[in-house]
Amino acid sequence: MGVGRFAHYLAIDWSGAKGARQKGIALGLADTKGAAPFLLNRPGGWSREAVLSFLRNDLPPNTLVGLDLGIGLPHADCGAYFPGLSDSPPDAPALWRLVDDVSAEETDLSATAFTDHPDFAPYFRRHGGREGAQFRCDAAAHGRGRFRVTEHAQAAQGCKPYSNFNLVGAAQVGKSSLTGMRMLNKLRGHLPVWPVAPLPSTGSVIVEIYTSLAAMEARRRVSHAKMRSYEALNEALDALGSNRVKGEGPIDDHSSDALLAAAWLRAVADDPRRWHPAALTPEIAQTEGWTFGAF
Repeated sequence: MGVGRFAHYLAIDWSGAKGARQKGIALGLADTKGAAPFLLNRPGGWSREAVLSFLRNDLPPNTLVGLDLGIGLPHADCGAYFPGLSDSPPDAPALWRLVDDVSAEETDLSATAFTDHPDFAPYFRRHGGREGAQFRCDAAAHGRGRFRVTEHAQAAQGCKPYSNFNLVGAAQVGKSSLTGMRMLNKLRGHLPVWPVAPLPSTGSVIVEIYTSLAAMEARRRVSHAKMRSYEALNEALDALGSNRVKGEGPIDDHSSDALLAAAWLRAVADDPRRWHPAALTPEIAQTEGWTFGAF
């Protein structure tokens, strides 16, 4: 991993909510010169399909793309994504394809058809008190649902991760992850996704990010990871050695997350430790993926 491997750093705050346009989607971009990160705006706001089109057709060259979603489901804990299912996918690309195929008739990259499918619903916690019989197959005492190895690493660093099998609550990440998997399937052949694919020597690549990790490295406590004012955002950017963004007063946390995460990617992308976490084995890379920056 050489210094200056990437020329641009794009952080995408993603959303799994219903609807064609998502207020929760924000794209922050930074370059290598230390200038302030900036938002990529789109008339009418971003949709998941519009983000897919941007990544396929308009992404600047040599961009490190950070997606704030889970690129895989837990596998190591119970020996399969869907233990007991005879044709449970063997790896992440097969999982992405399965989610996309089952949900193919849904617009906006939605994945409700997948979570409601009788073969897969037993593994999820859904609204209305519907907790599948396999949701706790890990038998973990916390009862919050299954974690990937990378989520255990996040917790060890002080974060509060949630299971990608959990679809309930304001902090749930399951819907974002599943809609993101549909996008990743459609990006196959266009953009490699690390560590499912090895880091190429040149060109753009996608990594999974967790914006709380970026906030922590910008000297913010996990309980105050969300920044809702320009003052708070610029203080965090100062800690990362980035120039400040222009603005005063309030800012929505989706925008601030994307801006800070873009500056964070630029600050840490050339650190070899980020690409070689001790717990990342070849099997985990292929099945569960990893959160960039988690040790």
